[in-house]
Amino acid sequence: MKHLKIISATLLMLAFSQAKSQNTEFEKPDQPAKCKNIRTGKFLRANYPEGIWYMTIKDNIQTEYLNNGKDFIKSTLVFVDDCNYKAIVLDMTTKDGRIRIGDVFSNKIVETQDNALKVHTKIENSQFEIIYVKEKK
Repeated sequence: MKHLKIISATLLMLAFSQAKSQNTEFEKPDQPAKCKNIRTGKFLRANYPEGIWYMTIKDNIQTEYLNNGKDFIKSTLVFVDDCNYKAIVLDMTTKDGRIRIGDVFSNKIVETQDNALKVHTKIENSQFEIIYVKEKK
């Protein structure tokens, strides 16, 4: 059990450090950005295997899956407008101590290109840029 906690914490830290390093410019961004693409579907992160992390969004519920789907973070999404939304953590199985139930993440979709979305995420004094790739059906 102790090893599972260490592995989960390591993967979560890797996810956050990778999010900071994803500063990527889209070659031909959509004009205007297709922000509504975030509202439903399955999303991966650029250069991440699905076993490390993937996310689903349905009916304003976002569920992030870690550790080959064994752990999750479930949030409700509150849209301010098409490109700005808040994710409020409702439930989780990961216990690394950095994310807690009730935490509020402020998100802004800054660019889209085809099935990719560039999102700026803020919580307290931390800010991340994350590239999500929407899985095509």
